[in-house]
Amino acid sequence: MQTATVIPAKQFSLAIDSIAPDKSISHRSAMFAMLADGESIIKNFLRAEDTLNTLQIVQHLGAEVEDDGEIIKIRSNGIQESFEILDCGNSGTGMRLFCGLLASANGHFVLTGDKYLRSRPMKRVTAPLISIGAKIDGRKYGDLAPLCIRGGSLQAFFYESKIASAQVKSAMILAALHADGECKYKEPELSRDHTERMLKGMGAEIQTDENLLTTIKPLKGLLKPLDIYVPADPSSAFFFAVAASILPGSDVVLKGVTLNPTRIEAFKALEKMGADITYILQENKYEPIGDIHVKYAPLHGIIIEENISWLIDELPALSIAMACAKGKSIVKNAHELRVKESDRIATVVTGLQKCGIEVKEYEDGYEIEGGELKSATIESHGDHRIAMSFLIAGLLCGMEVEDIECINTSFPNFFTLLGKITEVKVSRNED
Repeated sequence: MQTATVIPAKQFSLAIDSIAPDKSISHRSAMFAMLADGESIIKNFLRAEDTLNTLQIVQHLGAEVEDDGEIIKIRSNGIQESFEILDCGNSGTGMRLFCGLLASANGHFVLTGDKYLRSRPMKRVTAPLISIGAKIDGRKYGDLAPLCIRGGSLQAFFYESKIASAQVKSAMILAALHADGECKYKEPELSRDHTERMLKGMGAEIQTDENLLTTIKPLKGLLKPLDIYVPADPSSAFFFAVAASILPGSDVVLKGVTLNPTRIEAFKALEKMGADITYILQENKYEPIGDIHVKYAPLHGIIIEENISWLIDELPALSIAMACAKGKSIVKNAHELRVKESDRIATVVTGLQKCGIEVKEYEDGYEIEGGELKSATIESHGDHRIAMSFLIAGLLCGMEVEDIECINTSFPNFFTLLGKITEVKVSRNED
């Protein structure tokens, strides 16, 4: 097990053009190429453990993949049955979306992952898929991986989700593309919409109305190939936005980030807390892409209770900003944090309390009284976002974070960028 120690930093000024490419879009690019007629071209694909696992699964499913280190080319031969166990690593996105993609494919497929992924609930995806004819089983009646899928015919559906989840929505959209009629999916609030944007760009007939009712027509054939440049991941960029917001006198320009409204809600929340943030749009094909400039300004408390699905991944890092802000901050309606790579409500609360911050835990969130962060030793629980959030906190006070290998699942060059701000020491302990 590796441990990282961060030395307190001084003010910094950086322009970063090497933020990790977007994980959500990288996963989808590889998967959606399986639905295309011809060769898909993917530039700036995230080469991290989770997304490379997805790329390998695509190969196991029969796709021809050519990777010269700069550009990935994928040519689908239709989804083929694989004798390999399909290992999603630590990726809930990978496993849940593959459930939707494979539910209608001809063959038998087994999805598994690491010990953390095998303990995460899958029934939120498997149950609605089973209700439309999918044959999926796993531990605890299909709730836990490994999952076994026997692809087959799927029924047209109207499904109303009780939660706003891009993973559930994406799985159902992928299933709908091969259902026996027009399908409709409704969610309580708009979740990330990369799937709809990308598939529409490839020629799929998908429409979402003002009532958040998404209508999907089954495919009549194959889709147009992708030709996509994967933008920088705003969830990864956000760690350095928080760093600039808590270190007096600091500023950072985060270049080439997707400015999709469903992905920058955490930046909007930080802005409401007092941070000085500007957005510069550069292009808009599959996704709006541009730069985000963050300058330090004193922060104040905030209540987060709406659009939770838009910032669920960034809440651990945002909680570090809350701990540094003046006054009280509250997070509500964030039950989803309980079932991420760790129970992020519990891990955020425990970590901040170790740092001397007054925190109250609730079933659906927490309450943070801003104060002075103190150095501590934090256990990541194998959760990359918890690990990176508390390493950013260490820029103020110094911090030791244990079990940091998980950072490689989403942000392989995180320590390289952090090293531009302060000294970081990585050591290996006996497990």
